[in-house]
Order: sequence, then C-alpha cells, then structure tokens
Amino acid sequence: MMLTRSMARFTAGLAGAALLSATFAAQARELSVSTVLSDAFPWGQAAEKWAELVEERSGGELTLRVYPNSQLVSGDQTREFSAMRSGLIDAAVGSTINWSPQVPELNLFSLPFFIPDEAAVDAVTGGEAGELVFEAIESRGVMPLAWGENGFRQVSNSRGAISQPSDLEGLKIRVVGSPLFQDTFSALGADPTQMSWTDAQPALTTGAVDGQENPLSVFDVARIDQVGQEYLTLWNYMNDPLIFAVNQRVWQSLSEEHQVLLRETAVEAGEWEIAMTREEENERLAAIQERGVTVTELTDEQYQAFVDATQSVYEKWAPRIGEDLVNAAQAAIDAR
Repeated sequence: MMLTRSMARFTAGLAGAALLSATFAAQARELSVSTVLSDAFPWGQAAEKWAELVEERSGGELTLRVYPNSQLVSGDQTREFSAMRSGLIDAAVGSTINWSPQVPELNLFSLPFFIPDEAAVDAVTGGEAGELVFEAIESRGVMPLAWGENGFRQVSNSRGAISQPSDLEGLKIRVVGSPLFQDTFSALGADPTQMSWTDAQPALTTGAVDGQENPLSVFDVARIDQVGQEYLTLWNYMNDPLIFAVNQRVWQSLSEEHQVLLRETAVEAGEWEIAMTREEENERLAAIQERGVTVTELTDEQYQAFVDATQSVYEKWAPRIGEDLVNAAQAAIDAR
C-alpha cells in the first residue's frame, strides 16, 4: 500500500513536471532578427547584445535568433524592411539607408553634409525629428524601438587624395542602392555605380570601380585598404543611424511585459553600441594609417566647398523627405 501511494505521488510529480514543461514550451518564443553585418562589426554586435539581454532577462521565455549577412533576404539588404513588414522577418537591427526605399523620411540622414557631427546626430535622433521618423516607420507596419549607429560614412579611392569636389571628377564610386546617393555623387562629378557589397569587393580589387564610401568601422574590419583603397578622406558627408525594430503584428502578439522587455533591452543595446562605436573611432583610424593608407582631413573651407557643390541635391530631396521633418532636424542641429 505504501509503495503504491509512493508510486502514485511519483507519477503525479512526473505529470506535474511535464505539465510545467509543456506550459513553458508553449510560452517560450523565438524571434528572428536580421542584420546586414556579422558580429565582427559593431552593427552585428548590437544585434547580438540585444539577443543576449533578452535571453538573460526573460529567463528563456523570449529569445532572439540573429541572422547576419542579410541571409534572410538572400543578401539583398534593401529588401530587409519589406520582408520585416510582411512578416518574413520578425525583427531587425537595420540601416536608415537600406530602409529608405520603403520609408522616404529616412533619407533625412543621407542628405549630403546635413548632419555635421555626433552632437548633431544625437540632437536629431533624440528630439522631435527622431520622433517623426519613428512615426513614419510605425505607419508602415513596423514598430521602431531604439537607435544604434553605423557611423559617419567616409570616402576612399585608389587614384589619389580627395580634398575638393574636382578630385572626384570621373571616379567610379561604388554606392548602395539609393537614388539620393546617385544624385550626391553625380553632383560632385563622380560616376556612381550601384552594387552590393559582395560584388563591390572584387570590383575594387580589379579596378572596375575606383572607390567606395563606408564608416571607419567597416573600412577597418573589412580591410578595404587591401583591395586597393589607398586614399581615405574624412568628410562626414552623411551619418547612418541603426534602428532596432519589430514587425507590428509580432509586436501586438506579445504580452505587455515582453513588449517592455524588448524595448528596454533594445535601448540599452543601442546605447552600448553607440558608445562603443564612437570610442573606437580614433583607434580604428590609427590602425588604418598604420597600414599605409593616406588619410585626408578637410579644413572648414574645403568642407564648405562640398556643401556648396551638393546644394542642388539638398533642394531636390528636402521636399521628398518632408519639409516639416527637415526643418525639425535643422532646428535641433542649430540648437545643439
């Protein structure tokens, strides 16, 4: 009799444990997160940091699985936002450049020589303009949660130092798939050539294209100097904030607790990645110079020459982006 009761209690315990396990399994959820770059770069590290924080604080109830190198969109980074909006991707840490074809307001950050420094970036993303950008993203079926940073984009080439607009005359410059980039480099007299980064590296090696533009972190980690890019100009012609975001239907299906968790961890991961990216800039620049790259830093007068040369691009694109948004950003920059 005693043995029978013990076995009954043991069986009941097993059943209870199985029920708890099944309940946890039913509650546990994994979300896919897309990024363009791997965790060799700050961009990929931002996504991994987000996943790490979510795993830690949700007790395993919610996990983020990071898919780097645009693998969820077959390498076509400009399709990332559409894939997230449609639900093929649950979430992403994405670039304002790559999402701008679907969210024109994101071209604000690609306006040439509009955002001059890090203080200006923070003033824009942290103020009314940043709120308007997030509203624009949300209106297109994606919930934005936090900002990160890919950094200011600098230009490099294999021909010679670039210190004035005429130095770009006729240079074939690889650009991402954005009409605004095409207009900017055309206004400077260059020959902008649109191609994926996968195609760009062999094109730079063979000399099919003369130059490219990317943040220092990408230039350094990808060793772009090893594909003939011997001249680098620091001109801060545009900044590329990153955005942590989730598909809106996925967001609405989450509990309020998990929504708060996702947002708070995204903000924390974003702040961590922004600080890291900025702190590493000087070290990266020194490493690039040590590898023999000629670095040109513009004087105020040289910088203004590029501003003047691309004024027509600003005038063309500001209305497309939205005058209210551009004005809000300009006010934040002026008041920084």
